[in-house]
Amino acid sequence: MKREMTLLALTLTFTAGALAADFTGYIIDESCAGKSAMKGNEACARKCIKGGSPAVLLSDSAKVYKLDDQAKAVEHAGHKVKITGTLNGDTINVESIAVDSGCVPGPTGCQ
Repeated sequence: MKREMTLLALTLTFTAGALAADFTGYIIDESCAGKSAMKGNEACARKCIKGGSPAVLLSDSAKVYKLDDQAKAVEHAGHKVKITGTLNGDTINVESIAVDSGCVPGPTGCQ
C-alpha cells in the first residue's frame, strides 16, 4: 500500500510538471541576452540570429530560457512576446508564440 501511494504521488508530480504555462519576455539572440540594453532591438536580434546565435527568451525577471522551436522564435526577434509551452530544465518546449498585447512592433522592436 505504501509503495502504491508513493508511485501515485510520483505520477501526479510528473503529470503536473508537464502542464503548459505562459512565459513573457523578449525574443533576443543568446549572445546578447546578458545585455539588457539589447532588449527589444529587433535589428540586432535578427542579425545575430541569422549569424548563428540561437534565439532565446529573456524574461521580465532577466531569466534566459532556451527555445526548442527556433523557426517560431525567429519571426518574433526583438518583440515582447507571450510563449505558451512546457518547461524542461531551462528550455521551453514551444507550443505557441504571440506578440504581447503591450508590444507594438516597430523598426527597433517594441515601442
